Amino acid sequence: MRVAYLTADPGVPAFGTKGASVHVQEVLRAFLTRGDSVRLYAAHTGEHVPSDLVDLPVVHVPVDGGHEDAAGSREERTAGREQRQAAASLEMAALAIAAGAELVYERYSLFSSALAEVTGALAIPGVLEVNAPLIDEQAIHRHLVDADAALRALRTQVRAATVVACVSEPVAEWVRRHCPDAASKVRVTPNGVNTHRIRPSAVATGDPVVVFVGTLKPWHGVEVLLDAAALAEQPWQVRIVGDGPQRPSLVEQAERLGLDVDFRGAVVPDDIPAALDGAAVAVAPYPVLDGAEQYFSPLKIYEYASAGLPVVASAVGQVPSIVGDGVTGLLVEPSDPGALAAAIDTLVSDPDRAQAFGRAGRVAVETGHSWDAVLARILTGIPPVDEATHGRTGGAAA
Repeated sequence: MRVAYLTADPGVPAFGTKGASVHVQEVLRAFLTRGDSVRLYAAHTGEHVPSDLVDLPVVHVPVDGGHEDAAGSREERTAGREQRQAAASLEMAALAIAAGAELVYERYSLFSSALAEVTGALAIPGVLEVNAPLIDEQAIHRHLVDADAALRALRTQVRAATVVACVSEPVAEWVRRHCPDAASKVRVTPNGVNTHRIRPSAVATGDPVVVFVGTLKPWHGVEVLLDAAALAEQPWQVRIVGDGPQRPSLVEQAERLGLDVDFRGAVVPDDIPAALDGAAVAVAPYPVLDGAEQYFSPLKIYEYASAGLPVVASAVGQVPSIVGDGVTGLLVEPSDPGALAAAIDTLVSDPDRAQAFGRAGRVAVETGHSWDAVLARILTGIPPVDEATHGRTGGAAA
């Protein structure tokens, strides 16, 4: 099957270091594993192209307006950027229509109506993948000018899609609330992990290493992990893999608490296995978010489990459905450094139990959470198109 994969969000580099970039790359690999032919259309390509994807056809459709981004008031700049995002999505759609495809798969982004354009022109099925309530995120954490246009784009895309794949039930509920007529096509498909790329390794000698992977932003709770390290009664070292706006304050916090923290910085997805190597415990210390709903599907926890690591995580959102408390790890109350420290102490002082948790987590992701399995669930029920009448007239194969 010829697949047009669209990602029109300028904040998501297809070949970057973010979790969103990992998601894009793994879905592409899952299509290729199925034997599909894929062409990627991206607003932001990124520069860290994995070796196994260097031959993937890529069409870059940039959004940024260069000097236009620096002109006018904040409101005017944001409005201009929103309009350019919509225009870029139409350009992306036109290119995909010209190339032809038998399935269009789009990662949902604000103001894009590309999937609707492509499915309408080629009469092919479409999958809209929704990873977050972006309209709400943009309004709360960034700046949103034309909320009505963003909502119209969402409704247009959902209406045109054959399947709307949401990473969590809260995200699915957000889609249903805005698009009640489309409830029957919404399906919840949590994230997965590449169990071939991330494999278990031996625990390093010396003080146990407790590892965190993720962007250093407030909703990951890394400051709680540092507070926990200061309260620990067992010796263990903290390794932080990732970067972000919180890094200066976290470095200052570590120094103030007298902690020797291994800040590794951001790494490309291919280097995640090495970043996890030798660790004894992995953590996901999500904090309380002032009443905000935890709608994410935690990619890092699947990666930890694939690496055979026991997980200590906050019992929020989707996490309790992934981390079996007392089976694959331990759950704690969010924003409670004392509880987090005690749980980590428990595991580092009982390595046999910790490693048993890690083995159980590995089995769980192998049997139910590979990206191949995730994509299979997303595509279930989508009928094949007639190649003789769909997409073959538009140009080169995708």
